[in-house]
Amino acid sequence: MKYLMFVCTDPERDTDTENVPDIDEWVSKTDATGQRLQGMALAPKAAATTVRVRSGELLISDGPFAETKEVIVGFDLIECADLDEAIEVARTHPMARGGRIEIRPLADFEQ
Repeated sequence: MKYLMFVCTDPERDTDTENVPDIDEWVSKTDATGQRLQGMALAPKAAATTVRVRSGELLISDGPFAETKEVIVGFDLIECADLDEAIEVARTHPMARGGRIEIRPLADFEQ
């Protein structure tokens, strides 16, 4: 099953600084196991543009769609047997300690 991991900042970082995982090592390991299919950092939130259409009118606003302290800074597309395996992959991601990871399965419209 494929999962999208949203990599986000979090104002409440882990204060334990021992054994902080290295992102390059995490990427190499999950690429080698075939769990990570793709991933990339995003440009800063100042580069975001939100697009909506309401009553036929195009509405464009600068910045992300939500006003929050947490910001999506990247993503990883992973393939795992189940949610438990996806959680384990997310647990080892460096941003699980420095930020937060949201895991969401990709929709399967063929079921």
